Amino acid sequence: MGLLVDSFWRAAVYCLRPRVIMLSMVPLLLIGVLGGALGYFYWDGAVRDMRSMLESSTLLATFWGWLHAWGVGDVTAVMAPLMVILVVTPVLVMVSLLAVALLMTPALVALVAQRRFPHLERKRGGSFWAGAVWYLGSTVLAVVALVVSIPLWLVPPLVLVLPPLIWGWLTYRVMAFDALAEHASKDERREILRRHRTSLLGIGVLTGYLGAAPSLVWASGVVFAAAFFVLVPLAIWIYTLVFAFSSLWFAHYCLAALERLRREGGGAPSATAAPVSDQAAVAFANHPGAAPDEAFTSENKLP
Repeated sequence: MGLLVDSFWRAAVYCLRPRVIMLSMVPLLLIGVLGGALGYFYWDGAVRDMRSMLESSTLLATFWGWLHAWGVGDVTAVMAPLMVILVVTPVLVMVSLLAVALLMTPALVALVAQRRFPHLERKRGGSFWAGAVWYLGSTVLAVVALVVSIPLWLVPPLVLVLPPLIWGWLTYRVMAFDALAEHASKDERREILRRHRTSLLGIGVLTGYLGAAPSLVWASGVVFAAAFFVLVPLAIWIYTLVFAFSSLWFAHYCLAALERLRREGGGAPSATAAPVSDQAAVAFANHPGAAPDEAFTSENKLP
């Protein structure tokens, strides 16, 4: 728990550094261009298709009729943009996470290592291709989990639990690998992930909930439609900053855990193999009349 709290407040302080804030803008620019292009070419069509789907649903027809009986206007016109956003949000989160992992995380890990762990040996246990396979596999599993769990989002409690859990798991997989790729060997990385799996998953889940917080900005479909090009970049930047914080949190935690692991591995000598100087001192005590070197030699003669 001490390591968890210590790495948390250090990550929070590092987020206030101008360098970190500037780095958080780079993925924002890339994702903003991508989101703007997709919105320009596909927004109208996506909303139209979603509205057609809502209106043709036999399951929702009774609900729409009940709302009309109460004097509510064209509900599907408001619900369609909101549903498109709910579907696109996980994709934006995934893209933000991968953009941070590719563009920001190496720079942030290097910053933490330079300032806190300058003497930590770099064993480079995570190659580029190993990282690419790791990211791709983790992302595919997360996307499959999101798609499979979408029907469960209609249950009010689960929509607040499942997406942050899945995003947190993906964050844990990607960020922990990046934090240890440069400094830890393959065996060290596996050992740290084994020892600290619960804490690292907890960090991922907590940052997953933080990443879900900007969705509150989109609670009103009317406000969102009126300020689409303002709220989307703002929400993406918040997501990116949250991921930057999670990168720093994982970097501080993992590098500190690696330092402890190596300290344990280079600990006190084994009791079965005392240092030569200690053996010489014991031998001299048993042979007070001889010189230390002679006493050590006579003490270790073969029978």
